[in-house]
Amino acid sequence: MFGKRKKAKIPDSFDRSSQKPVIHASICTGEKVAGFKDLHTGRFTEIMLIKDDKDLEEFRTRFGIAPDEISKEW
Repeated sequence: MFGKRKKAKIPDSFDRSSQKPVIHASICTGEKVAGFKDLHTGRFTEIMLIKDDKDLEEFRTRFGIAPDEISKEW
């Protein structure tokens, strides 16, 4: 009756000319999600949940991102 939900494919890299790494943080709950924001459309692509500094470091090393490249949005 119901179809299976497809698992989202996580990209191996990102296009630096059209995307920038961003952390979306909730003011209320403090939840943080790392992903990429399209510079042309403003659309956010969620990659992973950030629970601690270890998760943030994994995100940075996986995509080769310097600490000063990541911006935070509320």
